[in-house]
Amino acid sequence: MSPLTARTVRGLIGTVADAVRSVVAPASLVERQADVEPVTAPDPAGLYEADELPAVETIGAAAREYERAADQARRADRGKRAAKKILDRLPAGIYGGWKVSRTPSSRQTPDLAEITRIFKANGLGQVPMKACAPSLKVEAVEVPAVPVAV
Repeated sequence: MSPLTARTVRGLIGTVADAVRSVVAPASLVERQADVEPVTAPDPAGLYEADELPAVETIGAAAREYERAADQARRADRGKRAAKKILDRLPAGIYGGWKVSRTPSSRQTPDLAEITRIFKANGLGQVPMKACAPSLKVEAVEVPAVPVAV
């Protein structure tokens, strides 16, 4: 069995196990997730210096805009996925003024199953991997009021 197939089967078994647990003992899923500490990535290079920081209002406006745009992107992605479920199953053709066709992609991705096979066949150990860039997260938080001396 190829590593990719094994990973897919393990993932499927985990999903089925979670589904069964969600019906039999839903609290076990919450307890398991509650114990996990959130992981924070280190700050990247090229950040503002202390004397370069924009005003708090500018940062707040940027954070609000980022959150709004991210929410719109998530909604758009959900809409695209729902429409794609239908369109992916259609044969190429014209449907009421809409042409459905497929073109080959110019993008390529490494064939990890084949690379892993070559590494194993030649005794090269594990396939070298590198982490992806950390994701930027923005969330609104309560700011405690600062008491004013009278």
